[in-house]
Amino acid sequence: MTILNEKNSLVLIIDVQEKLINAVYNKQSLEKKSVIMANTASILKIPVIVTEQYPKGLGETILSIKDVLGEQAGYYEKTSFSAIENPTIASAIDKSARKQIVIFGIETHICVSQTVNALKSKGYDVTVISDACGSRSEYEHKAGLERIKENGAHIITTEIALFEWLKGARHAKFKEIQNLIK
Repeated sequence: MTILNEKNSLVLIIDVQEKLINAVYNKQSLEKKSVIMANTASILKIPVIVTEQYPKGLGETILSIKDVLGEQAGYYEKTSFSAIENPTIASAIDKSARKQIVIFGIETHICVSQTVNALKSKGYDVTVISDACGSRSEYEHKAGLERIKENGAHIITTEIALFEWLKGARHAKFKEIQNLIK
């Protein structure tokens, strides 16, 4: 079992884009949880990498995430389903020297799953935020999570991640992060 550590984590947001989010079955909850995760990463100064699948056709990352992250995140275009197929993204992850990759986005059973598997094959400790992931159908989302689990990644929720990073109520940013989920 792995407990997340804010000093060893990197957040990887997969394709939470304008046209894709409108196609997922859980749009409202996915957006809400994604923004909470992005906000928390920003507050804790956890590095963030954001991928965009063919943004010319699918739009950019949704504004609610971009507004929270500002200039903190690196944005990378991709056309492969696995983000790791893009050498610039793979290099940015490697250069971060962070070993815990916390990943969420769209679609669970395609881009998230294939990226998770590629990261696992490179030796990373991968954690998927299940309630910040989505697919066009709930069935595909659940099948994607099952596949991810079979391939050795950890599956947790937004609140589990937040409180693992904080470790306790004495963390300097506890109240600020607690307010995100009230």
